[in-house]
Amino acid sequence: MKRLVFALCAATAGCALAVQLPSAAMAKSLETVPHSFAGTPDGATPRAGLIDVRGTLYSTTGNGGSGEGCDSSCGAVFALDPATGAETVLYSFCTSKNQKKPEGCEDGQEPAAGLTDVNGRLYGTTYYGGVHGAGAVFRLNPRTGAESVVYSFCGQQNCSDGEGPLAGLIDVSGTLYGTTVGGGVTCAGGAGCGIVFSLDPATGTETVVHSFQWNGTDGENPMAGLIDVSGTLYGTTSRGGPVGAGTVFAIDPSTGVETVLYSFCSQQNCTDGVTPEGGLIDVNGTLYGTTEGGGHGATGTHRCPYGCGTVFSLVPGTGVETVVYSFCSQLKGNRCEDGATPEASLIDVKGTLYGTTYEGGRYGGCGKTIACGTVFSIDPGTGEEKVLHTFCSEPGCADGDGPMGSLIDVKDVLYGTTFQGSAYDLGTVFAVTR
Repeated sequence: MKRLVFALCAATAGCALAVQLPSAAMAKSLETVPHSFAGTPDGATPRAGLIDVRGTLYSTTGNGGSGEGCDSSCGAVFALDPATGAETVLYSFCTSKNQKKPEGCEDGQEPAAGLTDVNGRLYGTTYYGGVHGAGAVFRLNPRTGAESVVYSFCGQQNCSDGEGPLAGLIDVSGTLYGTTVGGGVTCAGGAGCGIVFSLDPATGTETVVHSFQWNGTDGENPMAGLIDVSGTLYGTTSRGGPVGAGTVFAIDPSTGVETVLYSFCSQQNCTDGVTPEGGLIDVNGTLYGTTEGGGHGATGTHRCPYGCGTVFSLVPGTGVETVVYSFCSQLKGNRCEDGATPEASLIDVKGTLYGTTYEGGRYGGCGKTIACGTVFSIDPGTGEEKVLHTFCSEPGCADGDGPMGSLIDVKDVLYGTTFQGSAYDLGTVFAVTR
């Protein structure tokens, strides 16, 4: 399956309001593809962004690798030299199998998130696999390629300890924190609503900090990771809230007390946004994030029945949410030239926000899919958006197609991944000069 997503409640439907919008523009930039994924034994279809550890880039692919028994869909951890484009697969998942269990891959399977460097070891999550088949937290030595599972989810009755981590981890004073999209308290539909958890990497002890509740009022199904701001954890849920359109929440990790700061689709026609799949960033005390749907942009086109997504800001002390930019504000034909459906977190580089959209751009649709996508910048003060690169600008989408992960900035070059595109249509690592 191309994406691991949860359906949006139909209750959020509506038509966009006719309003004055911030302008979008095309900016000149140079995009290159340091690496195109080829499948097996190489990786394939990366969903996550990259991290930079002393000049080497690291990340995961959800498919590919040389693991056994999962039709080349096990995934891998890779390293990339940005100067040469040389890629090395450090580890292929499903190398450790339990033949007595149908889920098999005890070492993890299909990582959807990026990595966290803690004292020279890389920590990450897999959506499937582990001892119980419901996902795992793993540790990898990048020098030797040695991998170990720190924790396997669904080890407790009814998966009360969590199930299916889609997001990466953060390190707060030696303790890892993360989310799972399922598990925890049972939701109305029979599956878990998701949790926030902590993990001691030395002992493998996992603690459920918060279980999202069955009625969804405090949020439901977090797909993104967390950030730590002065001892408080902030995150988003892709569903939940009064109309099921997602929330922004805060958690005190010492007590587990959770506070919903904002529930989306609180404005008429969901012009404030719908379904935040990406995480948050903190810029001088203001939180910024993206929503996959909603906003003032065009609706009913380009697979955007509820709007094509937003960049938003939120003041945590007051809960005041502001839409900084609505995607598909620049519609030509059926193309959202300014981008559509952002799925990743933003980054802040010297006061300018940068991000990706999974769909849209000058060339979106792309024939067999409607993806393509963009790399964009946003001035948070004025709301001006600039498209730095539109994918599928080359024959066969050799420059990539459908970025799902966040960006990193390395010496004024933005690096990221695309889920598909390239000669093999299995994704790329790309670089865009700012």
